[in-house]
Amino acid sequence: MDLGIQGKTALVFGGDSGIGWNTARILLAEGATVVVSDIDQARLDNSADQLEAPNGRLRAFAADVRSAESLAALHEEVRDAVGEIDILVQSSGVTGAQGMFHEIDEAGWLETIDVDLMGPVRITREFIGDLRQGGWGRIVYLVSEDASQPYDDELPYCAAKAGVLSFAKGLSRSYASEGLLVNTVSPAFIHTPMTDAMMTKRAEQNGTSFQEAIDSFLEEERPYMELGRRGEPEEVANVVAFLCSELASFVNGANYRVDSGSVATI
Repeated sequence: MDLGIQGKTALVFGGDSGIGWNTARILLAEGATVVVSDIDQARLDNSADQLEAPNGRLRAFAADVRSAESLAALHEEVRDAVGEIDILVQSSGVTGAQGMFHEIDEAGWLETIDVDLMGPVRITREFIGDLRQGGWGRIVYLVSEDASQPYDDELPYCAAKAGVLSFAKGLSRSYASEGLLVNTVSPAFIHTPMTDAMMTKRAEQNGTSFQEAIDSFLEEERPYMELGRRGEPEEVANVVAFLCSELASFVNGANYRVDSGSVATI
């Protein structure tokens, strides 16, 4: 499918694995120039080596979303390498502090919010000037089912993601008249390093196998995921890529759930 983004330049945070990596792969295949970013340069380079990037249309620069200075340095690298960006995908994040509310201290809350809410805010603040140029732009934030269906054992993550959902909706009203469209995608229980870590911890706590941990999690914690499995990163990335495209020219301020039905309300 022709997404109409040949010649556009995209910056993908969280590009070293999972949804971000698969999004970068699709955008490259559609003719975009792509910069992938994450916190670890060595891991990022290794992941970038696995992407097919003809004609030098791929760059990989590390940055820390917790630091405005790091993001400013990244912006300089991006500008020198490929110029201004047209597309921003924010896929990086952490599970953060987990446990019941009375078990999580203030540091746990602040650390989670610093990455999962303030990270997208800092990134957007740094690159909004690029995205307002040229009369065409796209921002897609990866949120979560947790933004609209919170779980009591990961409230800092839920609250941060709900904040991003609200931030994106508000931002979508600010610059649409300039051609910059802002949307979100909310996955549920996707096969990524983050959920691998969650399931490894669950298996250890319950004394089960990794697969048994997944099966029990689906049955006990995510009963509305009607397909009965984890989603694959490319299943989310396909939706992200659509929202980055010219095909989504009338989509703004929307939240696309890619969750197998996990969110139980309309």
